[in-house]
Amino acid sequence: MKIDDMDAFVAVIRCQSTNLAAEALQLTQPAITRRVQNFEEDLGANLLDRNTKPLKPTPMGWRVYEQCKAILREIDTLRELVASDGAPSGTLRLGVPQTIGDVVLLDALAKIREAYPELRTQVVSGWGSSLISRMENGDLDAAAALFPTGKIFPEGIASRSIGRMQLRVVAAKGSAAKRSYKLKDCYLRGWVLNPDGCGFRAGLQRALSEQGLSLQINLETFGTELQLGLVANGQGLGLVPEPLLAASRHRDQLEVLNVSDFKPQVDLWLFHPRYLGNLQEPVELFGAVSAQRLDGHKIA
Repeated sequence: MKIDDMDAFVAVIRCQSTNLAAEALQLTQPAITRRVQNFEEDLGANLLDRNTKPLKPTPMGWRVYEQCKAILREIDTLRELVASDGAPSGTLRLGVPQTIGDVVLLDALAKIREAYPELRTQVVSGWGSSLISRMENGDLDAAAALFPTGKIFPEGIASRSIGRMQLRVVAAKGSAAKRSYKLKDCYLRGWVLNPDGCGFRAGLQRALSEQGLSLQINLETFGTELQLGLVANGQGLGLVPEPLLAASRHRDQLEVLNVSDFKPQVDLWLFHPRYLGNLQEPVELFGAVSAQRLDGHKIA
């Protein structure tokens, strides 16, 4: 039984396609098919239901897939252990949500390039939950994302909070009639928020539901700067981490509402596979620069 055959099988299940798996592993489609067939023959079992689209594993295939992922993680750990003595090189695959990437990435990537010139970096964006999934699939070496305090990560992922920040409710400058509000005073004005799936939005929705209130969405769009620009133009209320508000070019056109019964906090989490080998130091640098950049943009 060959590791390459096992790797091909895992890639086919993850991608749900032999063509996509071939692209991911930089192989031809016939080569992927041959490796999967070899793997099935070695085990003496049919692992794929080839009558379904997209391609799906058989019940036994699912069980083998989960075991293979664990085995491949252990193999990666061994490789990283051997490689840890050398200087960082190769590719560092990082993940960040766009909400914080706009603030931290330029400095973080510059510091990594300066400290480790032989190391190449790749960056992907996505919600925190999708970054965790990509890491579990072996597609990321490290990520920084905003999650609630006390977040529990899956087994096999090391994590720690590297910063804590307030979420601020913001409105167009001059539109606040009172010094203090409650959620029930705000909700009818409507909100400009990320599409469904964002943790900030979910937290606001829970807080409203606890008071028997609904979430009124005026506009939903990706991108903190676009959202804050729309809020500054009077399109509704916004919800934004304090450092991102302080860094925004729209800051002077916005004001923070004091909502006495809604004062959420989020943590900036750095997370990565438990064994990073010679990538440990650049990952630590990435986390330190990210935390420093966000801390430097807090509102005085």
